Amino acid sequence: MTSDFQTLSLTARRPGVAQVTMNRPAVFNAFDEAMIAELGQAFATLAADPSVRVIVLAGSGKHFSAGADLQWMQRASQASRDWNLADARQFADMLARIEACPKPTVARIQGAALGGGVGLAAACDIAIAADNASFAVSEAKFGILPAVIGPYVTNAVGKRQAKRLALTATRVGAAEALAMGLVQQVVTFDAECAALDAAVDATVAELLVCGPQAQVEIKTLFAQLAAGPITPEVRELTAQTIARVRGTTEARDGFAAFLNKQPAPWTQP
Repeated sequence: MTSDFQTLSLTARRPGVAQVTMNRPAVFNAFDEAMIAELGQAFATLAADPSVRVIVLAGSGKHFSAGADLQWMQRASQASRDWNLADARQFADMLARIEACPKPTVARIQGAALGGGVGLAAACDIAIAADNASFAVSEAKFGILPAVIGPYVTNAVGKRQAKRLALTATRVGAAEALAMGLVQQVVTFDAECAALDAAVDATVAELLVCGPQAQVEIKTLFAQLAAGPITPEVRELTAQTIARVRGTTEARDGFAAFLNKQPAPWTQP
């Protein structure tokens, strides 16, 4: 898997698994207009590729992502409101594209994830971190706020924790990030990130065992659900969804494979 991207590299982690690696290690993978545009393009391309089942988002070098490139932010502070609005909309669209990707997404996190880097981790379905990882919603230190990433952080950790992170800009370690739900697994850091890669690969293997269309349906349904009362409308949505999906070819193949003690067809190389 190759690409013409300037700020990213796209590789095949294994058959059916694409890895998008932010590739600006000199600035700790801080993103600017170019990287935001390329991340959006990469996820759109991979979402439409039928050979791709899972997407891993990673950062090259010592850190996952330092968030917004400060030179980009300085340009933004001197630009017109119209420029800033168009720029912010592009950032918002990129995060939405990651979150709404029909394929499962896994964030592979080492070192620092700051500001928008936290937003990237929260936008992915699953986040796995080395125990040297640290996280800070740091925008308030620069006199701005985490507006675009706010909904993703809130969905990941809840409103009170999200407000604490945003108001204080405090940096939390991997263990605290795990406890609050910002990441779902923490492994021991080593220089080659071997344990991190092993954990990512184990999760990817679990994802590949499951039906690809079932996973699309899961992401579509769960995007419509919110914590709170289970209303008649929600009950009807869930009933209609499972009734429709039970009749699909994938469901018939999956049940037949289980009853015959055979691998499901989507698990074949």
